[in-house]
Amino acid sequence: MGIVQKDAFRTMLISYVGIVLGYLNKGLLFILILTTEQIGLINLIVSVGLLFAQFANLGSVYTTWKFLPYFRNEAKKHNGFLYLMLLIVALGIGLCSLVAVWFKPEIARMYAEHSPLFVQYYFWIIPVGIAYVLFLLFEIYLRSFFINIISVVAFEIGLRVIVMGLLVLVYLKVINFETFLIGHSLAYLIPVVVLLMYLFRAGHLELKKPRIEISKRFRKIIFLFSGYNYLNTLGAVLVSSLDVMMIAQFLGLTATGVYTTVVFLANAIQVPYKAIIRVASPLVAEHWRNRDVKQMHELYEKVSSVALLIGLASFLLLWVNIDFMFSFLRPEFQPGKWVFFFLMLGKLVDMYFGLNGPIFITSKKYKYDIFFTLFLIISVFVMNMWFIPMWGIAGAAISTSIALIIYNVGRIIFVYAIFQIHPFTMKQFVMMGQTILIFVVIYILGSPLHHPIADALLRTILAAVLFFGPVYWFKLEPETVNYITNGMRFVREKLAKSSLN
Repeated sequence: MGIVQKDAFRTMLISYVGIVLGYLNKGLLFILILTTEQIGLINLIVSVGLLFAQFANLGSVYTTWKFLPYFRNEAKKHNGFLYLMLLIVALGIGLCSLVAVWFKPEIARMYAEHSPLFVQYYFWIIPVGIAYVLFLLFEIYLRSFFINIISVVAFEIGLRVIVMGLLVLVYLKVINFETFLIGHSLAYLIPVVVLLMYLFRAGHLELKKPRIEISKRFRKIIFLFSGYNYLNTLGAVLVSSLDVMMIAQFLGLTATGVYTTVVFLANAIQVPYKAIIRVASPLVAEHWRNRDVKQMHELYEKVSSVALLIGLASFLLLWVNIDFMFSFLRPEFQPGKWVFFFLMLGKLVDMYFGLNGPIFITSKKYKYDIFFTLFLIISVFVMNMWFIPMWGIAGAAISTSIALIIYNVGRIIFVYAIFQIHPFTMKQFVMMGQTILIFVVIYILGSPLHHPIADALLRTILAAVLFFGPVYWFKLEPETVNYITNGMRFVREKLAKSSLN
């Protein structure tokens, strides 16, 4: 876990800077400057644009992740692998753009009643989709070389700074909302340009056409793998996009604005986890390449244990302050509290079992993952059709959470049945029981100080002490405890040296 810890920590720090900027944008400036309907429109365009990107990549993202280790060769420019993936993505962009134009009348009929603004600005999903699919390809290509920082900086910080600047211009009445929407959509191209420049300077990208040195037999294997994973990679994005699209269709853009804002707030718990997965995923491909199942099992267990710790702590500290957090939002955002709760449950399970995805998808049994993906998509769609009219935006969160839990449990059972590896340890279950007990204690405690800020501070300190105290003392998560201990030792040694000097 050494390389994972070091790189993941740096990636996590940058991601947290990005999440702070994101909170300033979507958690503050969006709410202060834009109407809830405008927020819903912006987030709906982004959601559909990301879905466009998942269709347009034609499986190239996971193909790069899986097969690039076999073609890495500096002298041969990695056998033209990136150029081949760019050709595939270009084909996907062309096809998806034609489909988007062709189905515009049908989309207009679906959204005309509750979300007419989306119909008006519908075509801005295309530049968002094109930008994001290219970013995904370049990012995964760099991740295969264990280069993570540049893409995180470009997307998490660079993009959000640009959006913040556009919001300030709207506030100062320098630009109107329509200009902001156009600028927001085009801003997604900036991280792509940054990664292109980095690839070119690093020698991974040439202006002249490289020679693609991949045998016909290997190309067939690659394209077969791409075909299956093209469908599989749609799962997670399609689920989140289905929520947003169906809420906009049934309830309108105002409800969409509330839901997407709460989704962004809930995503905060996944920042450290995504940093770990970003670094650990290429290691999974390396372990399969070396047929080292033992090392993969150890990685699986450690990553899941750290992810569980992060998820439980985040869930605990956020939920005990949920009323305080939502007290700062407009009244129409109050139904989002239970959206937050159910989404966090699903995300917690997804984090805990998260590495089973890379293990499954990069293994020889990757074809079977299509059944889990189809279940995920169909179950979310069916439950949304039932739950959204019944419970509104909370219904969408419930359906997503239920589907994610069943999906991940099914995947983990399959991985264990085939490869005899699982992430479970007894200490993980102790952490789960401890967290439930802390929830009960804080619920019984109530609000003894009768002041919102003082109560929130008391609950936060109490929850943190009761959670992290036993984790550290009894080493319930050894990797994290060792990391903290080593960090404290490093700081003490530095202080001791400086005092001697």
